[in-house]
This record gives sequence, structure tokens and C-alpha cells, in this order.
Amino acid sequence: MQLFSRLPARRSITVPEDAVAESWRARTRETESRSFSPAVDDRTLEVFRRARRPDDPMELRDLWLGRVEHELGAAGTRPWLAERWRSARRAREVTPEEVLRSRATVRFVKELFNAYFRDDLYGEFASPDNLVMSSGAVEERHWGLPESLKECIRFALDQDWYGYSDSRGRASARQAVAAYENARIEGEPYGASRIALTIGATFAVSTLADFILDGGDPREPALCAIPNYPPLVETVARRGAVTLVPLPSVDGTTSLEPLIAALTPSTPLVLLQTAGNPTGAMVREEELARLIAAAAPTTMIVLDECHEWLGPSRTASARRAAPNVIRVSSLSKTWSAPGLKVGWITADAAFIDDYYEHASTTFGGPPSFFYTVVEVLARMEHWLITGVEEAGAAELGCFEPHYGLRAGALDAAYQSYRRDRAEREQSLDILRAATVSRLADAGAVTHLPRYSINAVAEFGGWDDSYLCFRDLLRETGVSVFPGLLTFCFSGGVGRVTTSRNWRDQSLALDRIHAYLARRASGPMTAPRVGAAR
Repeated sequence: MQLFSRLPARRSITVPEDAVAESWRARTRETESRSFSPAVDDRTLEVFRRARRPDDPMELRDLWLGRVEHELGAAGTRPWLAERWRSARRAREVTPEEVLRSRATVRFVKELFNAYFRDDLYGEFASPDNLVMSSGAVEERHWGLPESLKECIRFALDQDWYGYSDSRGRASARQAVAAYENARIEGEPYGASRIALTIGATFAVSTLADFILDGGDPREPALCAIPNYPPLVETVARRGAVTLVPLPSVDGTTSLEPLIAALTPSTPLVLLQTAGNPTGAMVREEELARLIAAAAPTTMIVLDECHEWLGPSRTASARRAAPNVIRVSSLSKTWSAPGLKVGWITADAAFIDDYYEHASTTFGGPPSFFYTVVEVLARMEHWLITGVEEAGAAELGCFEPHYGLRAGALDAAYQSYRRDRAEREQSLDILRAATVSRLADAGAVTHLPRYSINAVAEFGGWDDSYLCFRDLLRETGVSVFPGLLTFCFSGGVGRVTTSRNWRDQSLALDRIHAYLARRASGPMTAPRVGAAR
């Protein structure tokens, strides 16, 4: 059997003309400079002041939700939580620094994250009429895997390639990833010995935290930059002390100065997203190089690069290949395949050798079924970066004979992949700009992302992002993701995922616009019950 002997027709990706026009308007309008910070505000401090046990994350969660229920008044649905908030009294003073160093803070945000999905969005308030703009992922029905990658999965199944394998992943797939990563970074530092395939990014960070922090001093805190994804931070916090480090951003660029200042010679681990979630803000390569240079050789720096797509291409600094840097990638964002749980890490060869023992002991290895997908994707991405127009004899020679590849079939698959890739990125880029523009028209303070499908909108009139979510869902049937759930501790910050089909996205934006206009002009602007307490 030959790989790519059959290649079904590509899906058609079209963007409505009104979305294209809105996108163009967004790119040509003048905007003032915008800054964003996830700093701890007084409202957050008040929950810690009132907790009987500020080290109990469940109590912190219930107090936060109780205040939301109290301020919702007649619209609240959990009176027992509202009463819990009303009966709580200040018991102490708390500083922002104490909140950022507290183990309970990380778990409290993760528990609120759980409650948002389990109990609220897909629980009590679930409805087929809701428009979910908070998924954090591309809508797969419209922007799923290219047919060339789907064919790799079908081929692997037909070949029965799902047996045991090397705990780092199949050698040919790791070689392909190394070539791809070398095309993205200065100096071509990678070989297969510096690559390990993983079961997605979240699992990878979890196993890395296990491996790096095992046997270390639990009192020396790891540094986790925020905003960040709660499961990643929680998995680090389970292994030892954590300090959250708020990173401000201005006009889509994140400053690493607070993280550099927080480093000590004993810092065991740094967790950093190179493109922020939810902001889409990027880190400057020169600042990242300074962070890596400032860290002790024993400080392992884990770079979550999963959101570093749908933005300007750039060459990574050679510093990213330093012996104490681990880079994490996955297919969950770039190719809309979070359910496949496929990705890889790059690290020093000695680290990968030791990680092999950890992997083989704890989980065995990544799913061998997906190795062909990873190999083909990495090869084709490498060709795109290096300007390959047609897949010919040289490209055919990259693959082992057992694939049964033929030059014509490989080139047809590559051309299909190229078109899918270009159309997908173009359409998602248009929808992102159009969505941000429409949110700005509705009166939200918006931040146009440099990368990612997520965008931040600050909704005036709310000082609590979870309360904002509840109001918007009740009044409009539209769900946004509360900023609090990415450690944005102040204001009515909502994360909006911009990659829905435009018909639904436009309807959701119309509803938000109409509701915000009513709030601005009517009695809904009056203070809520207990809002000033």
C-alpha cells in the first residue's frame, strides 16, 4: 500500500464579504496605545480577607462565587452561596504578594476553572441556544485537519501501526521534527537526540514538572508567568512551591522584566507562554534571550509555544536551544486537534536521555498510531519555511521506503497541504481582526492579538470577570471566558475565541453590542446589590 495513493477532496474555506470588510476596517482604523496587566486588585484581596481559612482553595472558590450570586440579586440561582458571602467578615489584611505566593491561589483558580465548565457553562446554564465564544479552540468542523494529515491516520490504521515504540517517539518522526525546528531557530542546533514526542502539551508540562521537581527543595518556588492556563500552573504547584509573576503587555508585546527580576540562583523552574493566553501578546526575542542568560544553569525554563501561531513569522533566538531550556509544542492549536493529544518537546540531549527513563517508567510513551502524522506534518512545515515549491526527489528521499511513496502522490499531498494551510490562516486572521473590531464597536476595550485565535476584551461596567460572564450569558446567550480563569485578577476581562463560523460569531457580537448599549443607556447601570461592599 502507498501513502497518499488516495487523497479526498479538500474542504472549502470561505469567509463572508462582510467579515473581510470588517477585518480591513480593523486594520486601517487608528487605535490608541493599549496596556494590559493581570495584577491583583482589591476585589481579589477581599476574598482572602474574609476567608476563615485563606489556605483553603475550596472556600476561596465558594466565597468568590458567593459574592457573584449576591451581586446578581434576583438573577442569582444559588442562594446558599450568596448567604455564605454575606455572612463572611474580614479576618485579616492580605497583600498582593501574599496572594501571588499562596498555594491556595493556584488551586482556587483551577477549581473555579472546573466550576466554569462543569457546573455552569455545560452544567446548570447549558442550552443549545447558547453561542460559545469561550472554547479556546478552532471550530473543527470548519478548520479541521487537512486531508493530507487525515490520510496519514488512515494509512497508519491500515498498516496496523499502533504497537509498542520508543518512549521518545519513532526515530524518523523525531528526525523530521528536528529538521523543522532547525528551520525555525538560529544555528540549526537540533538532532533527533534532542526531540521527544509527547501526549500533548498539558501532559508534557505535567511530566516535565514531575521530572524536574522530583527530589528538589519544595520550599524554593518555581516561577509561573501569568496570564497562564490553570491546568499548567496547577500541575507545577502540585510538585512544589510556586510564585505567580504578573507580566504586563503593551500593544501586543509582553514584558519579561518582572520575571527576570524574580529569578534567583535557586529557582528550580520557570514556566512561560511565549505567546500569551488569553492576550495573544508575544515576548520579544531579545528579552527572552536575556531571561535565559540571567537564569542559573540549574534553572529549567519551560517555554509553552503552543499559542505561537497565526501571527508574524520570526526566527527564534539560538538561546531557545540552551541546555536548560525545554520548548513545548502540540497540534492542539495550530491544527485544531486538541483531542489527538499529540506534540513534542525540544531539550538538551542529556535531558532527553534522562527523560526517556522517566517516560518509560510513568507512561510508556506517546501513541505510536500518530507518528506518521507528526513526521509528515513536520516535513511539510519544514518545506514551507524553506521555500519548497514542489515536492520532488529530494523531498521523497526524506521518507523511508516502507511508506511506498511516489513523487507525484507526495507532491499532490504537499500542494493540498499548502493550500489548506494558507486558506486556513488567512480566514482565521480575517475573523480574528473582524471580531476584535466588532467588540470595539460594542464599547469594549480590545487588544488585537499578535498571535493565537484568542483575544482579550475588557467590558466596562464590571469589576469581576466571572460576574461579567454570568450577566452576558443570561442576557445574551453568549459565553465569554472569564479572565480570572487565566489568572487575570482584575476587571471585567473576557477572553473571546475568534474562530467560530462568521454567521454564529456575528450573531453573538450583535447580541453583545445590543446588551452593552442597553446597559449604557438604561437603569441597568445602577449599582448592583452589595456591589460597593
